[in-house]
Amino acid sequence: MSNIKVEYFSNSLMRPVEFEMFIPNDFRTDIQMPHNPYYDRKCKTVFVLHGFTGWGKGWNNLYEVAGKYNLALVFPSGENSFYLDTEATGGKFGTFIGSELVEYIRKTFNLCCTKEDTFISGLSMGGFGALHTGFAYPETFGKIVALSSALIMHGITNLKPGEDNGVANYYYFRNCFGDLENLIESDNNPETLVKKLIQQKKNIPEIYMACGTEDFLLTENRHFHNFLIEHNVNVKYVESGGGHDMVFWDEYFAKGFEWLA
Repeated sequence: MSNIKVEYFSNSLMRPVEFEMFIPNDFRTDIQMPHNPYYDRKCKTVFVLHGFTGWGKGWNNLYEVAGKYNLALVFPSGENSFYLDTEATGGKFGTFIGSELVEYIRKTFNLCCTKEDTFISGLSMGGFGALHTGFAYPETFGKIVALSSALIMHGITNLKPGEDNGVANYYYFRNCFGDLENLIESDNNPETLVKKLIQQKKNIPEIYMACGTEDFLLTENRHFHNFLIEHNVNVKYVESGGGHDMVFWDEYFAKGFEWLA
């Protein structure tokens, strides 16, 4: 199994960027290993988006699950952007994840060449990013895994200059999401993108969502799940005991990746 760190110049972000990859491309020959049917098909690729204050880096539990299902992983850094395109020069994080990085992986590693082989996932802010990016690029991503997603759109629309929501202040959210008063109707709201895809009669990627019953984002995840059901979107939604932490995410990345495979 290969762990790779790549640096290249991003035109979306107007600077050199780094990302990590995990590719399950080798096999032990010194011991007898049981046959794994997932290696009878081409390797599929999952983009894994980190949360607020996080960075693009993998971890051993996720490598083990990805190796089991023959999934290559890509770990980009979205900084604290919510993976959205901002108005500022060098701030097109949505374009970076949904288009530029995918094309770079295709050209350089001959991976994720079809929608059926390309998935996107994330936790917390990255769960929001996985949903939004999957809806913004529905011809690129075949499936979405979103854990404990920071679907905070309705909770920040009334913030005023000088206010915060206990996590970040008005100016941060204004930079990420644009005009907060018009956020709900904007393309930065995943609900708006879903409505547009339905109106345009375009396919929406299949979705796996999970959230812990002790997670502070549980209400937001339930609300979005209900929105998807009301609009007849194909979604598998799971709740179980757990908080906003790696214990829950390790368990549900494993279950989400099994669902992908």
